[in-house]
Amino acid sequence: MLHKIMEAFISPTKMIDMFTHQIVTDQPIEIIANKVQQACDNYKFALLKTYNYHEIVESKGFPINRKVFIYEICQAKTVSFMLTDYPNFSIFMPCKLVIYENNGNTVISTMNMEIMLKTVSANQELYGNAITLFNTLKSMMKSLSSKE
Repeated sequence: MLHKIMEAFISPTKMIDMFTHQIVTDQPIEIIANKVQQACDNYKFALLKTYNYHEIVESKGFPINRKVFIYEICQAKTVSFMLTDYPNFSIFMPCKLVIYENNGNTVISTMNMEIMLKTVSANQELYGNAITLFNTLKSMMKSLSSKE
């Protein structure tokens, strides 16, 4: 029912904006992609997997006209807390960091976790860890977007 209410009052574009956190930069995608491993190390994220999605879909016969990189990243301590009490959150794990080209810019994006994390606020320690993780991820994204 909530789904129908949201569709009635929120456009698909606004819905995507509501559920994502993104930073747009004019830096070339290759420069940002080359900084991801070091940024993960600096911000204490484990880089679990990297997907060059533009290459993957092209190899399946569906080329796209933009580069898209998807990174699966994790902070094991917070994951451990989350999965101990809320195993249903496993569908949101690991965290995704996405970098793609759009209209001559590079977009750095992730899921806006704030909405979902409110559902675990009864466990203050877990909630605090999860919010800290999300804030750290946003800081990492900002550092990736900066010209250093």
